[in-house]
Amino acid sequence: MRILLAALTAFVISAVVGWFLIPALRALHAGQSIKEIGPNWHKNKEGTPTMGGLMFIAAVIAAVLVFGWRDMAEGSWQALFVLAFSLVCGAIGFVDDYAKIRKHDNTGLTAGWKFLLQLAAAIAFLTLLHSTHHLSPNLYVPFVNVTVPLNWGVYLVFAAFVMVGCVNSVNLTDGLDGLAGSVTLVVCVFFAVLSKWWEMGAVGVFAGALAGGLLGFLLYNFHPAKVFMGDTGSLFLGGAVCAMAFAMDVPLVLVLVGIIYIAETMSDIIQVTYFKLTHGKRIFRMAPLHHHLELGHWSEVRIVLTFTGITIAFCLLAFVGVMYRYAI
Repeated sequence: MRILLAALTAFVISAVVGWFLIPALRALHAGQSIKEIGPNWHKNKEGTPTMGGLMFIAAVIAAVLVFGWRDMAEGSWQALFVLAFSLVCGAIGFVDDYAKIRKHDNTGLTAGWKFLLQLAAAIAFLTLLHSTHHLSPNLYVPFVNVTVPLNWGVYLVFAAFVMVGCVNSVNLTDGLDGLAGSVTLVVCVFFAVLSKWWEMGAVGVFAGALAGGLLGFLLYNFHPAKVFMGDTGSLFLGGAVCAMAFAMDVPLVLVLVGIIYIAETMSDIIQVTYFKLTHGKRIFRMAPLHHHLELGHWSEVRIVLTFTGITIAFCLLAFVGVMYRYAI
């Protein structure tokens, strides 16, 4: 019940905040600059307010503090740890968005700075989870229901780079109206259901709150978008997704629930690598994958619905793979 209440509360807060935030962003001229290398018709989106991720971020903070208080009072701090890591990632995105707005182009923080800041945040988060006995260095393998024991140092390096990769994969997926929000909404529902199945309410409250907050945000972000989440929102989402997986000690589940994030990232890597190796040839019409489909005359709505449907299917598969992680 608390998960549902957190979701409903976050939905209302996100929707109400959006009603006031979008006009405020327009007044501040916080418009999105569109990359020249993207599809030509995306230039029509130039000037759409960005940093709309503040809507669901505010909603999640409020809902987690209200409905997660009982868990924190009982010494279960996972939800607060997940929220803190997500906020740090969102703050990195906010700085990036602010720099873009100030310079009136689509370049903010350098890739190097983003990587270092995210890596430092990931190491701190993982160390905090481990020191409070919420995370073990034993890597759980879905479907076969076994764990592979690892040295903590090895696990920490592996986990930190997985988290940084996940954060940036979600960021890359945020390229169409409603895409990152819709896909991540499904992933949040998965973690909410899984936490209820395992009776791990703390993470479930966070997952439910984020699902509700995203639903409120999508009222304004679904095609045609009235606001974009910006790096503020997409990095927050990336941080939230990987943090929930590690807080529940099932990081490999990201391979399934994050299948769209992975496909988007791999399409970009393959395109760049092939382009360099062949001195100018391309596999995809344009990377990442959603742009390839756009140039194949898929509408934005069709792409979003297809990717969301694929995520639903893989989340159901993931649930089957990890449902016996803990004794019920």
